[in-house]
Parts: sequence; structure tokens; C-alpha cells
Amino acid sequence: MIRWDDHVALPALRTEQHYGRTLRCFAERPPSMHAMFTRAVAAGPHREAISCDGQRWTYAQAAAETERIARVLADRGLRRGQRVVMFISNRPEFVFVLFALQQLGAIAVPVGTREQAPGLAFIVNQCGATGIVFDDALADRIPQADAAPCLSWRLPLGELARADSAVSATPATVSEDDCACILYTSGTTGHPKGAMLTHFNIAHSVIHYEVAFKLTAHDRAALAVPASHVTGLVALIAAIVHVGGTLVIVPEFKAPSFVELAARERISYSLMVPAMYQLCLLQPAFRTLDLGAWRVGGFGGAPMPVPTVQTLAEAVPGLTLVNCYGSTETASPATIMPLGLSAIHNDSVGIAAPCADIRVVDEGGHPVAAGDSGELLIGGPMVVPGYWDNPDATAKGFVDGRWRSGDLGAVDARGLVRIFDRIKDMINRGGFKIYSVEVENALMALPGVVEAAVVGHPCEVLGERVHAYLYAPAASLDAAAVRAHCAARLADYKVPEQVVFVDAPLPRNANGKLLKRALR
Repeated sequence: MIRWDDHVALPALRTEQHYGRTLRCFAERPPSMHAMFTRAVAAGPHREAISCDGQRWTYAQAAAETERIARVLADRGLRRGQRVVMFISNRPEFVFVLFALQQLGAIAVPVGTREQAPGLAFIVNQCGATGIVFDDALADRIPQADAAPCLSWRLPLGELARADSAVSATPATVSEDDCACILYTSGTTGHPKGAMLTHFNIAHSVIHYEVAFKLTAHDRAALAVPASHVTGLVALIAAIVHVGGTLVIVPEFKAPSFVELAARERISYSLMVPAMYQLCLLQPAFRTLDLGAWRVGGFGGAPMPVPTVQTLAEAVPGLTLVNCYGSTETASPATIMPLGLSAIHNDSVGIAAPCADIRVVDEGGHPVAAGDSGELLIGGPMVVPGYWDNPDATAKGFVDGRWRSGDLGAVDARGLVRIFDRIKDMINRGGFKIYSVEVENALMALPGVVEAAVVGHPCEVLGERVHAYLYAPAASLDAAAVRAHCAARLADYKVPEQVVFVDAPLPRNANGKLLKRALR
């Protein structure tokens, strides 16, 4: 059995009751996001908090800007518990507005800037937002009174930058079980659901990252994924503030400039999807610049091909890759691979995070034996209590206090968790069940492949046939070579019957999740 105690010094744990659930919790934890921020400011006011495009803010300067924004929002009548949509790109203002809202006890509702007007209007109305803060360039997507009558005010960042107020912004008193942020799920089918991340949820997630990645005030984290996504919000912004480190904001990820930034800013911690690391590897500068400060490279959302792991290890010997698995509903990590074990157990997403409780059940909801496959049910203090104003979705999405992941996986006798597929993405070819992830893993082992997706296409005879989509901008491949590669590694019925090469990254939604529906 792989145990966290054998790899890290775990903080004290105790059993508590929250949301009607019995949970294993960290005995010492921040009581709120606002407390997390003020503690970092008090511990190191002159320490660098944020770096972006050559500009830098100390924690004291960040606190002053946050306080100014809190006064402006308080002057608009913002009160504890009201929802404010943040339609803000990766920029320092995202952090300032986020913590200003936390100071006032309001609920932040970050929305990815790829969201379009109809989707944004739905979110605003569903959460009953009283206000929205947005990038000036996104003004044409902001719903007006007829589309969002709940909005009392609309505040572009340009106007916010010029505003101030003498109104008091006294920190609100909140409970750790109160909702701090609402993050809307991807909505691959139907309307998105607003997962309620509480202060309690976020506190446990950031401690999980602190412990597992050994984060300290000396770490410099690269925010290269959307700040509005659970990874950006919790794993990077909240986690680095929790330890009092530095957040290096990447306004837009472009591999050539990111590699240069990682060297220049002495990045030590990142959490990205595998394709982003692979694009970095394609840059000649990756092997010539000094990336020696980069020590932890977390990844999730897709498997990391073994050749990529090996090449990264050769190029940056001090970089340890760490597989993670989680979701919006788990406030980021549910599993993390202990440092140094990703290369050894490259087919696993790690073990349950220290406070997590992961169970595998069959279609009837009964536990299965170790190593057998079934749906993963995830419990723990980082699992959200439910969806905002959506009791039906909450009832369907949670059972016995655990979130129904919709993922097919297994937990072996050592505690290693493996993800086989989304239940809805499993392909049935003539009665043979095919996990698309297994085929995608084989495809990702091809040199030069940056992204791969496998879907089932309807067939009158077999039910479904395996179709593959590849984004491989620097590779010299044809369909026959791809099929031959897969045939040497997979059962014949799993080999893609059609291979499509695309000349742009695969389609993703506003949260960055692959849209297999579009590929189908």
C-alpha cells in the first residue's frame, strides 16, 4: 500500500461533520479565502506576490489594490452572500477582484472568457448575480437589462481602475462552510451547473497541494491555464497565496514565449495539461535556456505519454512530473501521485489525496473488489456540497455524500487509481467494450503527436467503429503508419479504422474540456 506518510510529513487530521457528511479533515486550516490572503500579506508584505508582463506587485501592494476595489464594490452596495460574475482574463485584476469579493463576503463567479453571450447570460441569471466585472474588450458579450434583469451594475475594468471610494470595506464575517465561489461545469450536454466551492473545500485543496508538492513561500507558480478554471483558481492562485509564494500570470499561453518566461521568471511550479508540456518540448529554446528552477510540473486532464516524461526528464533533470486527477466538484485534486512516482506508475493518476475517500462501485452502486472497474465515487472535505439552486442536479450528482464522477476506473491493492474512460465515452464495437483512453494513450506515444482523441462513430453492423483525431503539427505521419503503430500495441478491434489529422488544436469548451461531442 502506498501511503502519504511514507512520502511527506502530514499535518494532523481529525474527523468532523460538514454538510451532513462525516469527513477526515486537516485540524489546522485557513478559515476563509480572505484569511488566507491576509495571512500571506502579514507574513511577507514585501515579498513578491504577482508578476505579469514585466510588472510586479508585493503582497502589501496587492493588499492595497484589493482594499481599493473592495471599497468601490462596497460603494455599489455589494453585501455578504451576493454573487458577482468575474468575466476577466488572465491578468492581475483577476486576483485583486477575487480577494476584494472575499473581503466583502460576496461569492465570486468566475467565467471563462471564451464563453459567449448566451452562455454568459444563462450563468448570470442562474446564480442571480447582482453585478459583473469584466474586461473592457468583452463588453459586447455582457447581458443588458432585458437579458439579465438581476444585474444591478456592470463594471468594466477600465472604469474600475479609475474609481475609488471612502466607503468602509470592513471584512465580512463568514463561516468556513459558506460558499466562496461558484464555478460552472462545462455543460457538454444541456446547461452548465454551478458547483458551490466553500471556504472549507478550498482550504483543504490548497493544503493538499502544499503537502503533496512541498510548496513554500519560495515557489513561483506559472498561471498558464485559465484563472477562471478550478485549476487556475484553486491549484495556482489560492495554493500559491496560501504559502505566500509568487504568482506569475501568463496572459495567453504560447509555447515559445512561455519557455522564455519560465526561464526568466525562475518558475518552480506549474500545473498544465500534457499538450502544453509537449508544445514546450517542441521549442528549441527548451534545451538551451536555464530551466533549473522548475521542480514540480503537475499535469491532469489527459494522460502524459511515457516518451514525453522521459524527454522532459532529460531536458530538465530537476523537474518532477506529478499526475493529478480532480474536477470542479472536487475543488481540484482528488488524487495526486506522490513526488517521484509518476514515472514508475505512469498508467495511474496517483493515490487518493490525504483527506480524500475514493470508492469504486458497479452499476448497482455496490463496491467492487480491488482492481476491478466501476464508477469512481469521490468523497472528502474538498468535495462541494452541491450545485447552486439546483436540487435535482445535486440529488443526481451525489450519493451518500460522495460525488458521482461519471468516470470508469479502478483502485488497486496499493491504492493506485486508474481512469479508464468517461462512462459515456466508452465505445461498444460489436459487443467489445473499448476504453477510448487506452487507444488515446497508444496514439500519444507516437512522436510529434500533441493531442489525440478517440470517439465511436455509428455503424449499422457493429454499433460503433473507432475513429481517431490527431493534432500533430510537427509530425510526418499518415493513417497507415498510425494504424500499424496501434496494431502492434492493441487488440485488433481497438485499432482506429479512420484516422483524421487536424491542422488546429482539438475543439474544447470554455473550461478547456475536450468536446468529443463535436468530433462525433
